[in-house]
Amino acid sequence: MSSSTDDPLGRERSHLSDSRAALRAMREDAEALDIKDVTANWVNAAVLSHQIEERIKALADLSHTPLFFGRLDYLHAPGAEQAEGADGERFYIGRRHVHDADGDPMVIDWRAPVSQPFYRASKNAPMDIGLRRRFGYTGGDLTAYEDEHLSDPAEAAATSKLLQQEIERPRVGPMRDIVATIQPEQDEIVRSGLSGSVCVQGGPGTGKTAVGLHRVAYLLYAHRERLARTGTLVIGPNSSFLHYIEQVLPALGELEVKQATVDDLVAHVEVRGTDDATAAVIKGDARMAEVLRRAVYSHVSLPTEPVVVVRGSRRWRVPAYELEVIVRELLDRGIRYGAAREALPQRIAHAVLVQMERSGEAPDDRVQDAVARNTAVKAAVKTLWPPVDPAKLVLRLLTDADFLAVHAAGILDEDEQKEILWAKPVRSVKSAKWSAADAVLIDETTDLVQRTHSLGHVVLDEAQDLSPMQYRAVGRRCTTGSATVLGDLAQGTTPWATRSWEEALGHLGKGDAVVEELTAGFRVPTDVITYASRLLPHIAPGLTPVASVRENPGFFEVREIGDTPEVVSACEELLRNEGSTGLIAADARIPALAEALGEAGIGFLSPGEETTQETRLTLVPASLAKGLEYDYVVLDEPRAVVDGEPDERTGLRRLYVGLTRAVSGLIVTHAAPLPEELA
Repeated sequence: MSSSTDDPLGRERSHLSDSRAALRAMREDAEALDIKDVTANWVNAAVLSHQIEERIKALADLSHTPLFFGRLDYLHAPGAEQAEGADGERFYIGRRHVHDADGDPMVIDWRAPVSQPFYRASKNAPMDIGLRRRFGYTGGDLTAYEDEHLSDPAEAAATSKLLQQEIERPRVGPMRDIVATIQPEQDEIVRSGLSGSVCVQGGPGTGKTAVGLHRVAYLLYAHRERLARTGTLVIGPNSSFLHYIEQVLPALGELEVKQATVDDLVAHVEVRGTDDATAAVIKGDARMAEVLRRAVYSHVSLPTEPVVVVRGSRRWRVPAYELEVIVRELLDRGIRYGAAREALPQRIAHAVLVQMERSGEAPDDRVQDAVARNTAVKAAVKTLWPPVDPAKLVLRLLTDADFLAVHAAGILDEDEQKEILWAKPVRSVKSAKWSAADAVLIDETTDLVQRTHSLGHVVLDEAQDLSPMQYRAVGRRCTTGSATVLGDLAQGTTPWATRSWEEALGHLGKGDAVVEELTAGFRVPTDVITYASRLLPHIAPGLTPVASVRENPGFFEVREIGDTPEVVSACEELLRNEGSTGLIAADARIPALAEALGEAGIGFLSPGEETTQETRLTLVPASLAKGLEYDYVVLDEPRAVVDGEPDERTGLRRLYVGLTRAVSGLIVTHAAPLPEELA
């Protein structure tokens, strides 16, 4: 099919207008549905009403988000490639399906199989595509288009100008969906099956987060009924990051995806304390899982007395040796402590029923349940398999040196035990100043007692900063489901940061996950990523440096300055450009910089707050920079960023993160000498 030569842009704008009108009509049809006479009862009515409300929400027209961003002209009708003379079809690819009054598609969901060639087709594998058209937008208005004739090798090999412009387009507001810019290697990960887990290693600007979010949206499209039952979850490093990405999924066609941090998942107690680095590393070590398991099951004791059950005029006696067999069988089965405790009275009751049957009685299940509730049986269970409160158990481990020594023997040495013991006694669970690592230990213990609910799919972003015990906590949430793990080993900025993905995936319980590496950088300009990559040999020597595919090298400058006002001047300079600016500095430098910006009359935001046309500067502590991006960045005092961390390698990794947040330009300002690794 050939494009019209009279006014192709006008015709495309007309199709956009007609598509928006069709979407409005679809929404109006949903709003006009009358369910009064079609439901059998109020329960069905409530369910159907909720489904209709969700449908109406999903049909909202996001005015500043392109309804479609591409067009595919097939050479043949899909499924009829072999039919001689078969007419090709034209499909507009967008964020959701839209049809006209006759039910004919006007926009195809980007996740549908027929849309796949938009991301995958190439001159070597055209996938029966004659023409691929990309659209350019300003706000919600269609302002440009660009064609690729995949049958013409010279044209198909050219770099898409609109693609470059979309990547480099100034950012104001939350993270944008980049569904229009997904690349073939990213699309392959996005569309991989639900049953398998995948780990994506990618340097700054390679699109890890985008891949993870698009994968959630795709899986919900392809496996909606299954995931509606089992649930999905996106886990991010902090609330600022989650706020930053929360607008992306609605633009991809998904409204209901839960988000949380690891701390949210394990919030069994209020976290009010902190650990020093050494204690945190030990508490986060996978060896603690065995210490906790020993401590939990130490509560089980073998019987020394029989159980005597009185029913009417009869007395039934279960001897100690028979009780011991029952207890040992439950221990050997390795089931959860709580599940075994619930099974124990039934096992004892069954032993009584066997005796009843031998004596000629014919007891049924009701009799067994009654025996299981008998006072003598309940007393025996309380003695043999007492209840365990996870928080109280962890509190005892951290405050009772003898109790810890018994259960950590051969696992933690004496020095390690001393490191995690609290210096002062604590009266109760509520008065304890729990740390984030303590909460993870309580979560592990809770799972030993009672199984954690498993979801259908979990996306774990910025995973490189998790401890082994945190990986275990996340893994418990997807034992029967799959996971998408996203991270960059070079950006690990915790003392317990991930050393290898194979090790991390083992702790997660997904040792069979496929590890993919993204090395093409779409966000960070060439000059900026080249400068930041000087740190890689010192922070992650085995990683492949990111290769920027940006034609625009970006603005980059290193300035030696005399005082703080010159940092403010650099911010003012970058704010003259369109888009957002981030001022990233060592956490200790933030108050002084905030004061200097205030004196200069420059308004600024904190990370996670949404930029506006009036306020486009964000003041970012280096500890919160991970995962964020700005058009322009001023990075203040690299040496202070490095020195703000407990060790040199972590400091250099923190610096690497800060250096790679810019999309269009970076100014590095310093009064102190630069770290020699940047020389």
